Amino acid sequence: MVSNDQRRRQLAREKFLRQQQRREAARRRARMRNAVIASALAVVVAGGAVSYAAGAFDDDGKPKDEVNANPTKKPDPCEQPAGGKVKPLSFKKEPKLTIDKSADYAMKLGTTCGDIDLKLSAAKAPHTVNSFNFLVNKGYLDHTKCHRLTAGGIFVLQCGDPKGTGEGGPGYSIPDENLKDKSLKGNVYPAGTVAMANQYNAQEKKGRNTGGSQFFLVYQDSQLPPDYTPFGTISDSGMKVLKKIADAGESTGQGDGAPNATVVINKATVSKS
Repeated sequence: MVSNDQRRRQLAREKFLRQQQRREAARRRARMRNAVIASALAVVVAGGAVSYAAGAFDDDGKPKDEVNANPTKKPDPCEQPAGGKVKPLSFKKEPKLTIDKSADYAMKLGTTCGDIDLKLSAAKAPHTVNSFNFLVNKGYLDHTKCHRLTAGGIFVLQCGDPKGTGEGGPGYSIPDENLKDKSLKGNVYPAGTVAMANQYNAQEKKGRNTGGSQFFLVYQDSQLPPDYTPFGTISDSGMKVLKKIADAGESTGQGDGAPNATVVINKATVSKS
């Protein structure tokens, strides 16, 4: 016959086992959710790639937008790159601020897929615009690949890395700017925005002011917290080029990888008006 004390101990053991099972199930769900987020979107690398996990999924961990899971590579809609090589340039510190913050600046990306014209916000993001004015005049972006296309939760083409790996940079960093821009409503970077990549980790709240030369072009409204300097807008003709690139898809079929299109900046220029 089981004593009351033995019965109490047995019930306590059973309760403990049930608690352990519930905790393990919760840990498995958390690991699965984190794995989905990490594999789909979250990448932070030394060169300044964007950390994309925040805001890309709903509260249940499900993608807000269906990711194209078809790995079939689509035809390349772009031309072959012009002759020439990337210049291996590196600089010890941010260039001196020399732009006229009251003037209008524009940057033209002459790519293998067509020209992408950008209107730059010198008054709102002077350090960023000044940095690109400096780098472009050095030929820094010429012959570089746009190395990343995302197509799930966020919709961007990422460029500006001379290594083409997501790890390259100019050797210096620039401060975050214009993070309270009125265009960034509801944690959305609207289509037509050009913004800086960086190493900011929202969970740890570390990595501010780590922008370098990598930037992203938003071809469809994208859910992102306002942690990435918006420094310009894309022309209507440039948006058509981006759509052509996006329609060709990316290499993994999972919504985040190298673009199938051959996107190379043959020549970049910055002009003042």
